[in-house]
This record gives sequence, C-alpha cells and structure tokens, in this order.
Amino acid sequence: MRSILFFLATLGAVASGLHAVEPDAAETSRPLVIEIRLEDTAITPIAARFIRRAINMAESQGAECLVIVLDTPGGLVDSTRQVVKDILQSNVPVVVYVAPPGARAASAGVFITMAGHVAVMAPGTNIGAAHPVELGGLPFRAPQQPGDETTKDKTPSDMSPREEKSINDTVAWARSLAELRGRNTDWATAAVEESRSVSASEAVKEQAVDLLADDLNDLLAKIHGRAVTTPRGTVTLNTQNAIVRSQRMWWGEQILSALASPNIAILLLIFGFYGVLFELYSPGWGVAGTLGVICLVLGFFSLAILPVNYVGLLLIVMGLTLFVAEVFVTSFGALTLGGAICLVLGGLMLVESPAGFIGVSLNVLIPIALSTAGITFFLLGNIVRTHRGKVLTGGEALIGTEAVASDNFVEDAGHYAGLVRTHGESWQAVCATPVDHGQRVAIVKREGLTLHVRTPAHGNPDSSNQPDKVPQS
Repeated sequence: MRSILFFLATLGAVASGLHAVEPDAAETSRPLVIEIRLEDTAITPIAARFIRRAINMAESQGAECLVIVLDTPGGLVDSTRQVVKDILQSNVPVVVYVAPPGARAASAGVFITMAGHVAVMAPGTNIGAAHPVELGGLPFRAPQQPGDETTKDKTPSDMSPREEKSINDTVAWARSLAELRGRNTDWATAAVEESRSVSASEAVKEQAVDLLADDLNDLLAKIHGRAVTTPRGTVTLNTQNAIVRSQRMWWGEQILSALASPNIAILLLIFGFYGVLFELYSPGWGVAGTLGVICLVLGFFSLAILPVNYVGLLLIVMGLTLFVAEVFVTSFGALTLGGAICLVLGGLMLVESPAGFIGVSLNVLIPIALSTAGITFFLLGNIVRTHRGKVLTGGEALIGTEAVASDNFVEDAGHYAGLVRTHGESWQAVCATPVDHGQRVAIVKREGLTLHVRTPAHGNPDSSNQPDKVPQS
C-alpha cells in the first residue's frame, strides 16, 4: 500500500514538473516564495505527504520560504507529528498562515501553526481547542471548558491512566514547540488542557502567534527582513517583491485525500455491501455487483490510509453478519437491533484519533444503520423466500405435477414405458407399475427427455392437459 502511495506521489511530482516553465532573466533576480493551501482540510497522511513534497520543492528551487495557508478542523496524531517533524527539519523557512478570514487552526492545526518558523493569522480567524479527543472511546468525555464548574476542579486522579498520559504527552509537545519558537508556553498549555481557543487579535496579544496579515501580500511585506532559525542556521527573509508560485495537489492526491475520510470509508464499505447483496438477489452478475466490489476495494484502500481500530472494524463486520442472520433465525428483530448497535459503535471506534477531531460522524452512522437494517431485512428475506420456493420455470417445474397417460404403458426391462401429456406437451415416461390409457400419474423425476412417474394419482382419469399440483402429505 505504501508503494502505491509513493508511486502516485512520484507520478504527481513528475506531472507537476511537466507544466513548469523556465523563468526569464527578470524573474531569476527576484526572490521566490512557494505557496500551498490546505482549505478546510483534515490533516491526514495525504496532507502530510503534500506538505513534505512542497518543502522538498521549496528547498530544491531555492525559495525564500514556504507559505502554508492553513484552514483545518484537526487531524490524525501520526500525520500531525509527521508534518511538525518535516517543518522543524526544513532548511527553508516555513510560514504558517491561518487564512482566509473565517478559517481556523483547531486541534492538529495548533501544533502545525506553532511549529512554523513564522506564525501568522488573518483577521476573523481563530486558533486553539487542542485537547486530546478519543473518538473511538465510549462514553465520550468533553474537554474542560474555562468556567465550567463541573470540570474545573478535576484532578489527574479523576482521569483514566490512558487519558492522563495522552494529555500529559500532548501538553509537553505543545510547550516544547512554543519554547522552540519563543512563543507563549502558558497559552499552549491552556489550549491543550482547557481546550482554549482565541481569536486572531487575542492570539497575537498573548504571543501565541507572531503577527496579523490581511492577505498574502501584506504577509510578505511584514515578514521581510525577519530573522528565523533553521537547521542550516539563521536566515533573514527576503520577501520584498517576491514571486509567489502556488502549488496545488494534483488530481491523484485529491482523490486520495477524499478517500482518506472516515465518512467516505464507511460509506464505501456499506455501498459495497449493498452492491454485492443486490447482485446475490439478481440472477447472474451485473453492474450492481461490479460497482459493489469496486466500492469495497476503495473502502479497504481508504482504511489502509487511516489509522484503523480493528475492534471497530470487527464490530462493523459483526453488525452486517447479524443483519444477514436475522433472516435465518427467528429473533423477532433482536438481531437487527444488535446489528444496528454494532454498526454504530464500530463506526465510532473505526478510526483512532486521540489528537484530532476526525472520525465517522453520527449524522452518517445512524442513517446508515437504520437503512442497512431495513434494506437487509427486506432484501435477504426475498432472497431466502426465492431460494426456498418451488421452481416455476424449466423442466424442474414439472416435478410434483400430474400428467395423463396417452396410451397403455408397455413393459420394458423391468419397468413400464409409454407416452404422457402434460402442459400441452408429450413426454416419454417410465413407471414401476402398469399404467392404463387416460390414467393420471404423478411426475417424480426428470432425466433428460424422460419423466419418471408413479401411480396411483388422485383424481378421476380424463384427457385434460392442465395438470394439478400433487397434494403434499
């Protein structure tokens, strides 16, 4: 799976290079700034790879700095740590710009912003709410809010060992980044422990970020001449009259980024289940089954990108199994209810995200659980009734019906053979006992073009060609 992602990222870099143009002499004398945008984007492995690729591009092209225009609700802890490591190890200064107005740097965005060599915010933005959130754990415990009488006296002894370790580790991480960049460590601690969030102006006042900028041009003007420390030493930014080169995700990364969503992952799995189930209901193999298999493959690929909790995945499989079992076991709806509960709990536990607001939404899970329960019960019920029902077409439909002898059967090799008529057709027939002309016989088996019949059959002999069903004993 990693090889596939590496191949796609390499292909994207090559594709991006094909569109590059040689700068003219005037441009080469001006400083270069690389800009990337993460707009309303969760920090996932795809976003982390995109940022790494942008840092490498900025280094290879000798850019003055890389500007990350950030707007994120949070992300995965492993991906966030990878982004922070790449920024700290970058030889090119990285400027994190929380923009445009209305954007936010929540949860994982706090750590990325604090890791930047320069942290800038646009007016009307906010930053904070970095309290660890265990989306997979139940019951859900909301982070402590300032002034909340029910939680402000909470001590470490009131927390579970796992929660205490997670908070302590995250606080230490936030403080270390703030110390490294010379920012307010107390605010970083409050952002984690109290889930504190502040506006752009408050963030500058509390030294959580460095400065405000109305737009990218204003940002470049304000950071010009600013000295920052990188692994290669102190660098003075020269961004006056700089050329801004925007770098965007190529289409492959955009697709992978969309797949790296827990909501998309579970929807693909459920739609794949629907497709295969519908194909089992229909004869042969068609579009529904093909699309179902494709959805399942994409769903498993999406789970390979995300940090999956296998207990949650097992609960989802158990839920689907209980839906199927409802048709074969008389539980009066208990299995369906259990399947819906397993599906919801499994969805909540599917993605492990202890340091970011990313997971399967209840607004997605509950409709999925209810619709799957209804569709599965109806569809599988029809499947079982169809399979258990009597065959109505073809030669097998003759078994269990009656025929009328067209002549007297003649003894032949230990049995009696003759012609019978049924459903307007004449058939060769054999019987273990003698059969007279016009006598009704019951069809018990078919071998090729020969029917095996038995006597006596109920009813009066006549020449009717519309046989009745044989009564079942």
